[in-house]
Amino acid sequence: MFGMAAGVLSVRFPERLVVEGLRGPNGGVALAVLFAAALVHLRCNLRRTWDRNSRLMLVFGAMLLQMLVFLVPCLYFRGGTEFDGAMRVLLVPAALGPMLLTQLLGRRHGMFAALYGSLWGGLLVGSAECVLVGVVTGLTAMVTVRHLRKRGQLLRAALVTGVASVVAAGAMGVLGRGVESGMVNQGWLGVGTEALLVMATTLVTALVVGGLLPVFEGVFRITTPLSWLELADLNHPLLRRMTMEAPGTYHHSLMVANLAEAAAEAVGADSTQCRVCSYFHDIGKLVKPEYCIENIGDENPHDDLAPSMSALVVMAHVKDGVDLACRYKLNQEITDVIRQHHGTSLVYFFYRKALEQQEAVKQAVAEGRASSEDIPEVSETSFRYPGPRPMTRESAIVSLADAVESASRALVKPTPQKIEVMIEEIVRARLKDGQLDESALTMRDLHAIRESFAKTLRTSLHRRIPYPEAKAAKVRVESVAEEKVREPGERHRPGKAAKQVTGGEAGSAGQLANVIQMPLPGGAAGQVAGQGP
Repeated sequence: MFGMAAGVLSVRFPERLVVEGLRGPNGGVALAVLFAAALVHLRCNLRRTWDRNSRLMLVFGAMLLQMLVFLVPCLYFRGGTEFDGAMRVLLVPAALGPMLLTQLLGRRHGMFAALYGSLWGGLLVGSAECVLVGVVTGLTAMVTVRHLRKRGQLLRAALVTGVASVVAAGAMGVLGRGVESGMVNQGWLGVGTEALLVMATTLVTALVVGGLLPVFEGVFRITTPLSWLELADLNHPLLRRMTMEAPGTYHHSLMVANLAEAAAEAVGADSTQCRVCSYFHDIGKLVKPEYCIENIGDENPHDDLAPSMSALVVMAHVKDGVDLACRYKLNQEITDVIRQHHGTSLVYFFYRKALEQQEAVKQAVAEGRASSEDIPEVSETSFRYPGPRPMTRESAIVSLADAVESASRALVKPTPQKIEVMIEEIVRARLKDGQLDESALTMRDLHAIRESFAKTLRTSLHRRIPYPEAKAAKVRVESVAEEKVREPGERHRPGKAAKQVTGGEAGSAGQLANVIQMPLPGGAAGQVAGQGP
């Protein structure tokens, strides 16, 4: 499609025609071919964008914005000289659309903008050279802004993009045309001036993109990678509340974040999004933290509840989490993960407990100790989360990480083999239950996720080297009673009433009856209760 559209474009335009060329019949054909090619590309390769009107509006809105900015050099340099033609190619902001769409929608959308934005720019300028320079500039911009960690790195990406644009323009023979036509200074000074103009154009483009990103994020409710990094700040009010009101849940969320981030990197998903969503996935437990196992103290409140009621309390944390997310205006992706991270899975512990109680009542009925009307009804549906099931790769990864981290807490003397078996059983159970059917994860992805989980858990649950106990410190203690019965003038006998204590006891300075014969930080022997060495 790209080659066909470029061919139509190269046949259509003489160099002198710029915007006016669109009025001819061939201009309309070229425009129709380009637009049809773009629609087919979206329909076949970017289906999720095709199915959402807001995303289509965003894509074509960004492209339209780029075309409007293209018009500035086209209208200013309208002459037919070689200098005017060179300026129309050198000063077009071909990086605008690719930078915007890469940050907002991802790499494939940035590539779409680079290809079709360059074709439409060539249609306006009337030059195949503009197409090729624009493609190089746009693709370089897409690659350089793909993994930005700070907004200030946009300028560095602009410098790299500007260098690529200068190289492409020089290779196409566009750079230096102003020198040849005598419109700028002769020699390398003139070529350097044109190169600086190209660099300045890309820098201004990056500044414009930095200003437009927050606007597009707010209008289209999209979270860019830069915004995900800002949301990863643990000083968010909800996370600060969790540290105080549900510390067990907070620690669990941090561990889930480590698991999910590493797994996302292994399969090429958005690792920063997985980490941030893991931080917030259990915020609903802030409503009733005392009913969650990681926050329960000596008394378990579920002991006084029926299994069905306990299941309702536990499952309610999903709805409570969504309510808190809306109240604190968290973005839609986080809210979706909160809603989906349990899918429609079964609260197996309380379901099993309800079945056991049902069997106990049935046994009592059989023995004549209870009536058949006392047999409770146990429906599996009542013990399942309302869903929906995970619908993105990131949501599914967080869901699996949540289950694996929780199960790892129950391992007794964890070994690498136990960890791998546990992970395998959890993933297989989720697959069998259909919880991953809508997540777009492949079997290869699941294999990489299992390996990543195992590696992360092996490092966090590793065995420590058992330190040998310190040798018992010898202490000499004279009891008050012994002092009273001791004859006057009797010499002190060192071995009498001596007490041996462990290293932990020897280190306790609070035992005032003991004299610890080991050096203290000050270098002197410890002397307590007035005893001598």
